[in-house]
Amino acid sequence: MHAVQSGLMPSDFKPMLAVGSGAYEIRIHVLGEWRVIYVAKFDDAVYVPHAFHKKTQKTRKEDIELAARRYKQLGG
Repeated sequence: MHAVQSGLMPSDFKPMLAVGSGAYEIRIHVLGEWRVIYVAKFDDAVYVPHAFHKKTQKTRKEDIELAARRYKQLGG
């Protein structure tokens, strides 16, 4: 998140088009697999609509839907 706050892209990430335009997923590989979905397209802040422990190869539909709902609340 420090890289993102500094205006840089993190080292291990991917776009999350299913969540919304400008949403990205940071992949963290510490004590298992973790994901942080963030949006940095707004001038005032970096928003994290969802973060979770990933237990399967594929991201669960529920996690994507939750992040997408929260993204819409941001005005995305």
